[in-house]
Amino acid sequence: MQLIQETADLSAYLAADEVIDHHHPMVRETAARLAAEAADSYVYARLAYEFVRDTVPHSADTGDPRVTWRASDVLARRTGICHAKAHALTALLRVEDIPTALCYQRLRDDEGEGHVLHGLIAVRFHGAWHRQDPRGNKPGVDARFSLTGERLAWTPAPAAGELDHPLLYAAAHPAVLDALRTAPDREALGRELPSAL
Repeated sequence: MQLIQETADLSAYLAADEVIDHHHPMVRETAARLAAEAADSYVYARLAYEFVRDTVPHSADTGDPRVTWRASDVLARRTGICHAKAHALTALLRVEDIPTALCYQRLRDDEGEGHVLHGLIAVRFHGAWHRQDPRGNKPGVDARFSLTGERLAWTPAPAAGELDHPLLYAAAHPAVLDALRTAPDREALGRELPSAL
């Protein structure tokens, strides 16, 4: 699949905003700890990815009802759904000047009766974008950081109405962000998140 930048301005994929708040001390402190262990930006990106994937549990896996959406809150509370974890990883990468985009997939829901919108990211290295999924591994899910071929949590099945959205967003999609901001808990969020873009 060919990934398409929402904007040609690469600096948009380094920007901070209310969601990707990489100016926040929590983001900067976490990034500094990870950077101290990294020899270069590639190693840093892998460490940041593994940190978010492995130390910020996916709230659906743990049953945590809290809804997080701002990167600094995700890191402070150590919980979030896929979209929140993507926001946290984006902030950790952008603070170290690694262009990072938000991406989306349309997938079947766990009951197989409808669809959900799944959030992930793409990083830019060596003049190309590479999608990464920090959702968190569990039985049946084995996502890995890779620049040599995608190792995502899921591969969409077109016959089931699943698909990859090729657009690389510089900011969180407004419909996703609205649901995250207004949902009182994760159960309500599941009903309010869009199933398509």
